[in-house]
Amino acid sequence: MVAFTLPKNSRLTEGKVHTAPAKQEGHEQRLKTFKVYRWNPDDGQNPRVDTYTVDMNDCGPMVLDALIKIKNEVDPSLTFRRSCREGVCGSCAMNIDGANTLACTKACEDVDGEVKIYPLPHMPVVKDLVPDLTNFYAQYASIKPWLQSESPAPVRERLQSKEDRNKLDGLYECILCACCSTSCPSYWWNSDRYLGPAVLLQAYRWIADSRDEMTGERLDNLEDPFRLYRCHTIMNCTNTCPKGLNPAKAIAEIKQHMVERRG
Repeated sequence: MVAFTLPKNSRLTEGKVHTAPAKQEGHEQRLKTFKVYRWNPDDGQNPRVDTYTVDMNDCGPMVLDALIKIKNEVDPSLTFRRSCREGVCGSCAMNIDGANTLACTKACEDVDGEVKIYPLPHMPVVKDLVPDLTNFYAQYASIKPWLQSESPAPVRERLQSKEDRNKLDGLYECILCACCSTSCPSYWWNSDRYLGPAVLLQAYRWIADSRDEMTGERLDNLEDPFRLYRCHTIMNCTNTCPKGLNPAKAIAEIKQHMVERRG
C-alpha cells in the first residue's frame, strides 16, 4: 500500500486548550468539547487543532452557535464565515464530524463525543475555517447562470407551464455552499478543469428551464473530457448535500442530453 506523507508545513501541531469556565454554585453544566482547525497565514506557523470546552446550557443547539460563543467569549481570533443562520446562504459550510455540511443546521447533539471542525476539504485555506472559493465561483460564472433568450422580451413575464416549472424542483434550491463539490474525489484531483457537482447542477438548472433558448450553446460549453465527464457517479455529492438535492442525477441528465443530440 502506498504511504502518503504531508509536506512539513502542512502537518498539524498540538493546539491550545481552552477549558470551560468554572462551575457556578447552583448552575448545572452540560459540557461539550470542540476540536477546531486553526491556521493563520501571517504567523508562519503550521496549522493546529485547538480544543474548546463549551457549556451547552449557555449556548444555542447548533454548531454555529457554539462557534459564535467561542469567538465572542473565548477566542476572538477564531475566523469563520456565517450569515443567515437558517441554511439559506451557504456561508458556514465546513467539515463537521467528517462530513461536509452547514454549521447553522448541524445540531451539536447529533455528534457523539467531540465535535471535530475543519474547513471544506481540498480547498486552499484563507484562514482557520475559511476556504478560498475563487476558483469555485469562477467556474460558476463560466456556465452563464442566467436566463438567455433571443426572443423579444415580453411585456410582463416569460410564461411557463406548471409541468415545465416542476422540472426545476431540486435544482433551483442549490445555495452554492460547495459541500458537494468539495466532497467529490474527481473534483479534488481535477478542480482546475472539472466543473464539479455544484456548478454542473446549476448548469442543468438552465438547460432544464423551458424559457431558456441557449440549450445547444450550453451543452457545447460542457462538451469536454474534463468539464463534464470527470464525474464517475461516486455519489458523495448527493450524500452530503445539506439541502437534500441530487447533483449526481443532474449530471446524468446532462449526459443524457449529450447522447440525444448526437442522434
